[in-house]
Formats: sequence, structure tokens, C-alpha cells
Amino acid sequence: MALPNRAISPDDYLKMERESQIKHEYFAGEVFAMAGASPNHNIITASANRHVGNQLAQRPCIVFSSDQKVKTATGLYTYPDVTVVCGKPIYDDKHADILTNPTLIVEVLSPTTEKYDRGKKFEHYRSLPSFQEYMLIAQDAYWVEVFSRQENGEWLYQSAIGADSMIALRTFGITLSLAELYQKIDFPDET
Repeated sequence: MALPNRAISPDDYLKMERESQIKHEYFAGEVFAMAGASPNHNIITASANRHVGNQLAQRPCIVFSSDQKVKTATGLYTYPDVTVVCGKPIYDDKHADILTNPTLIVEVLSPTTEKYDRGKKFEHYRSLPSFQEYMLIAQDAYWVEVFSRQENGEWLYQSAIGADSMIALRTFGITLSLAELYQKIDFPDET
């Protein structure tokens, strides 16, 4: 949902955002309030943060939670569910609160954001030279997808379905268990 009817500048957005109690995305003069997340979304996000973080603990990578704002080269300001930066984080300004060099971005899909996460948002993320992998996690079934940037610039797709499956993050040479990512999730009965 867009907020004001008039276009605002990135500077005005950032001033508003830094004082706001809720998070907003920004693109091309429009500000969009971010909806709250479901319990399953929050549990999966925390699990992904923990399991990716544990596997990268001894590497020069930092794992950020969903409170970390990212700015793409196309001018989208957003808050991915999980963001990983390998090497030194590069921030957009002196406030050091807007990352511009994510290596991995994880989004937990919801019915209202799935189309956007798969389409336009992924397009914005691909504008970042540092961006190497994109993980999409369904919240209503054991289903994880990963897109990995190849040396030729193409994106390799892989999918894992089912509690016994594993998914690879090729950039890091690690695998994640879907059983661990979905631990403590109660799926609705399929009757």
C-alpha cells in the first residue's frame, strides 16, 4: 500500500523511516508500508537466520535479520527477511544503516508478497553486483528454491521439496536441511 499521493525524495523517505516505528519500502518516490508477518513466517525467518549464520560463523560473512535495510542499484529500499554480506559491509551513507552489497538474500514467501518477491523484487536485487544467491522459502509447505548467479551472469535454479530434502547454497559451499528450516512449523491439516 503506497502512503502519500505525492512523490517524495529518497532523503525525505530516509528521514521519515529513521523516525518510524514501522518499516516501509521505498521506490521511485513512493513509500509502501510493510505488513506484519504470520507466526510461521517469523519462525522460518529466525530459523533461516540461525542455520545460515551457524554455517557461516567461521567465514568472513555477516548475517543480518529482517531489520536490516538494503538499497539496490535501481533505487529500491527494502528489508529482506535475511541478508548475508561476505567481506566488509558497504553502507549507503554516514548513518551506516543501509547495505548496498548483499551476497545472499532470503525471502520467506507469503500470499500477498510471493508474486512481487519472485518478479520485480528479484529484478531489483539482480541490479547489485555483489548479489550471488536468492533463496525463497514457502511458509505453507516444505519447499525451498535457490537462484545462484553463474559466472556468465545467468541464474541457476534449484528446488527442494519435502522434509527430508536438502538445499545447497553454492556460493558458500553449504547445504541446509529443510527439516531444520521448518522445525517447529505447524502446517494446516490438508484434509
